[in-house]
Parts: sequence; structure tokens; C-alpha cells
Amino acid sequence: MKLLTLFLVYLLSLPAGAAQLTLDLGNASRSWQTAELLQHPATQTLHITDDVAYRRNMTYRAIPLATPLQGIKPDDHLQAIALDGFAAELAAGPLLSRSGARAWLAIEDPAQPWPPLGKDKPSAGPFYLVWTDPQASHISPEQWPFQVASFKRQPPVAERFAALLPDPALPTDSPINQGFALFQKNCLACHRLNGAGDAQFGPDLNIPYNPTEYFAADFLKRYIRDPQSLRHWPQARMHGFSASVLPDSELDMLIRYLQHMATRKVNGQA
Repeated sequence: MKLLTLFLVYLLSLPAGAAQLTLDLGNASRSWQTAELLQHPATQTLHITDDVAYRRNMTYRAIPLATPLQGIKPDDHLQAIALDGFAAELAAGPLLSRSGARAWLAIEDPAQPWPPLGKDKPSAGPFYLVWTDPQASHISPEQWPFQVASFKRQPPVAERFAALLPDPALPTDSPINQGFALFQKNCLACHRLNGAGDAQFGPDLNIPYNPTEYFAADFLKRYIRDPQSLRHWPQARMHGFSASVLPDSELDMLIRYLQHMATRKVNGQA
């Protein structure tokens, strides 16, 4: 009873809005409270230009992501899991890099909450993966997950989800296989394909129909570039991919992958 009382006193002493970040290593896990990260000696004030979530310049208290990711190796694969079902697939190497594009964990202070992302929407907190000099490593907007609750070490996507794989007879450097890599980087955080993937954010991109089956090629490209230019509604959550983020040559390879996967539906579904 005494331990329960002390625990309840501890919970009541936490600031309103305080959160916990978890790192799941598979065989062990670690966690940090908001206050613990805000008070960490590596935490500093960080200015982000043209923030992906807020689409304007922002200032955060942030810690180099490599600091809480101690024990993670550059060749590991991580998944950043958000409160809204977004599940970003991330190679660990860029997250640990201390040169070029650098990954930071922005920490929302309950005493100074961040602004909402829009009308009737929450903020990007409690934790948000942001980047300095993202152009140096061609960082995609999907590599800026917000409302992060945990990071989980996982096997690579190709090992976890066979239903996503192109025909194994294709050359490794084929445009379709390159498109598969781009799909993992830019699409898999929000979408499943053939029912495979961990995201719970957007629709499946192959079942029952692949977008290449109902979009003419030029309109599909336009949709990926600027979704609101074809389907405009206030609750839309997909942001466009500009040519600076996804060059035309890469967009073509991504569409080649989708076209290919339309012929590889699971269980022959259509």
C-alpha cells in the first residue's frame, strides 16, 4: 500500500502533458520521461527552417537523436511509431550521423506547448524527429515523423513483408527494385500494400486496386506532387512530394514499382 501511494504521488507530481519515449531493442527496452530529456545536458535550443509539419520556421528544445539511441548500430533498421498510426521505416545510419543531415529529437515542454498542427488538431508533440541540413542526405518528409511515442528496432522491411517484394528474378539495379526502395522511404510510413506493413494511416495501395489502375499516369504523378490539386477536402492528410524531395526520375521509378505490384496482388485479389 505504501508503494502504491508513493507511485500515485509520483504520477500526480508529473507536469500535465508529460510523456514517455520508449526505445524497444527487441530483447530489452529503455524509456525516458519528458522532463528527463529536457534536462539532459545534450539538449539545446534548435532552429528549424521550413519545418515539415508546421510549414514555417520553428524553434525547439531538442537532443541529438543519437543520444537516446545508444546501443543502436548504423546498419540497424528502426521504426518510429507515432500516436496516430504513422509508422516510419528508418535506416539507423542517417539517424546516428553527426555530419551532413543530422537527426534531432524535438521535445515538447508541457509548460510551453507547441502550437496545434491545424484547427481541431493536436500539436506535433510529444516528440518529433526533425533534421538540420536535410538536403545534404536527401531526407524525405516521411523521415520527419511527429507525435512519436516510440522507436523500435526491427528487421529490414524486405525481411518482414514478403508481400511487398517485386519479382525476385528482376536485376537488383532494375528501376522496379529502385522504386521499391523509394516506396519504403516515402510511402510505407502511411500506406500498406498487399496488406503488408505496419502503418494504420492511409489506404492499402494494391488491394483492392492499385492507383496505377484507376489513375492515368500523368494524373497519378500530379496527385503525388499535389494531392489537393485533384482531390480537395479540408481533412486531407497527405502532403505533396515536390521535385526537390522526389525528382522526376525517382517518381517514375516509384510508379514503375506500383505498376509492377498491380500484377502481384496477394491471393489474386482485385
